[in-house]
Amino acid sequence: MKPGLTAIALTALLSCNLTLAPLGVAEQQQQQQTPVPDAPAPQMRPLPGVDGPITPGIGAGKEQPGAPAATDSPSDASAPSTQEPAAQVKDNFAQPPPETLSAEDTGTRLVVNTTYVEVPVTVKDSKGNLVAGLDWRDFKIYENNTREPIKIFNVDAYPLSIAFVVDQSLTEDVMAKVNTSLDAIQGALAPYDELAVYSYSNGPQDRSHGFTGAQSARVPFVMAMTKSSGTDEQVPINSGPLSGCNIRQNGNCMDPTLQPGRSAGSGSGVITIPKEIHTLNDAILAAAKELANRPKGRRRIIYVISDGKEYGSKASWKEVVQFLQTNNIAVYGTLVGTSASWGEGYLSKFHLPFTMYDNILYKYIAATGGQADSERNLNGIEKSYQDIAKDARNQYTLVYASHESIYDSKFRKIDVRVDRPGLDVTAKSGYFPSSQMSR
Repeated sequence: MKPGLTAIALTALLSCNLTLAPLGVAEQQQQQQTPVPDAPAPQMRPLPGVDGPITPGIGAGKEQPGAPAATDSPSDASAPSTQEPAAQVKDNFAQPPPETLSAEDTGTRLVVNTTYVEVPVTVKDSKGNLVAGLDWRDFKIYENNTREPIKIFNVDAYPLSIAFVVDQSLTEDVMAKVNTSLDAIQGALAPYDELAVYSYSNGPQDRSHGFTGAQSARVPFVMAMTKSSGTDEQVPINSGPLSGCNIRQNGNCMDPTLQPGRSAGSGSGVITIPKEIHTLNDAILAAAKELANRPKGRRRIIYVISDGKEYGSKASWKEVVQFLQTNNIAVYGTLVGTSASWGEGYLSKFHLPFTMYDNILYKYIAATGGQADSERNLNGIEKSYQDIAKDARNQYTLVYASHESIYDSKFRKIDVRVDRPGLDVTAKSGYFPSSQMSR
C-alpha cells in the first residue's frame, strides 16, 4: 500500500469515530433526564368579604337548590364551561307550566240558553186516515194559553227509536195471541229504525239489552225470549175441598200460613180477592231511561202491548209521565184482553178507590201525544203494529220558541189547533222544561 493512501484512510476513520461519539452521548443523556412536572392546578381561595360561591348572573351567595356541587379536580377545571355568559343569562325565576282547566273548574260556566220546543203532531180525518198536504199556516200552537210563532215546520219522515213493552201478566188465551203476533213486529219497521224489547209481570225485564237494528237477525231471537205462557185468572173460593182452609183443628186452620178472611178465603164468609201484580209503571220507566240516551233526530217511541192494568210498581204514574214529557218520549199502545172489549174497555178507564187500576195505559197515551188501538183477534193485533208505526213516523213537526223564563221548571201546557173542520189533531198535552228541551 502506498504511504499517501494509508494516511487518507486513517484520517477518514478518525472523523467517523468523532462523529458517532457525540450522538451516543446525547441519546444517553436524554434517557437519564427526569421529566419536567406539570403546572400546579389553580387553588380555590375565598375572596375577602364573599360568603359562598359566585354564580354568573346571580352573584355571590349560597348554593342554589339543584345546582351541581363545585369540584376542584383538574379534569373539571380544564373542561369547557357550558354556562352562558353573564350578559346572556335570562331570568332564573322558576315558572311551572300553566295547568289546563275547563270552564267549570275555573268557576266560569259557559251557558247557551235555548227555548226551542219540538212538538210532533198527528192529524187524521173522521175515518182515521192520515191527512197530508197541510202547511204551517194551517197550524196554531199555544203554550200556557199564549200563541207562539212557529220557528221550524217539517214534514219529513223520522226514523224510529222504539222500545216494545210486552205485558206477560195477561191471561193464557190473550197471551197466546200476543206470542204469535210478535213475529210481525219486525215487518212493520224500516231498515233505519232501531228497537229494544222489554217485558214485565212482577218487575221489568230488558230482553234485548239495549237497542239493535230493526232488521237485524237478532230480533227474532229476542222476540222468542219475550214469549210467555201467561197467568191464570185467580178466583177466590171460600168453601169446599179447594177452599183455603179445608182442614181444621179446634176451629183453626191446620196450615198456619192460611188466615181467615185473606185471599185464600175462610168459613166465615169473608172473601178477599187475590191481589194481581202488574208493574206497568216500572216497565215504562225502564224503557224511557234507555230511550232518553238515543241521539237527536229520531222519534222516541214506547210501544206497549198490554191490557193497561197497573198494581205493585215502585214508580208512580205522575213520576213516569214527568220523565216522559221532559225527554220528549211518546207512548203508543195496543190494548188487548178485557180493555179491548166493547163496553168493558170503556168501563176499565174508571178507577175505584182502594182497587187495582184496570186500565192506566190510555192516560200515558193522552199525556204524551201517542196513539192507541184496541184489538181482540190475532189479525187485528198484527195490523195495529203496522198502523201505529206508520202514524209515529209520518207526523208534522212544529218547533217554536217558548216565551216562558228559562229558570221556570213548572209544567207548561201545549195546545195545537188546525184551521180546518173535521180533523182530529193529536199532540202531547205539555212538557217539563229541561236543559235540552229541543233535543
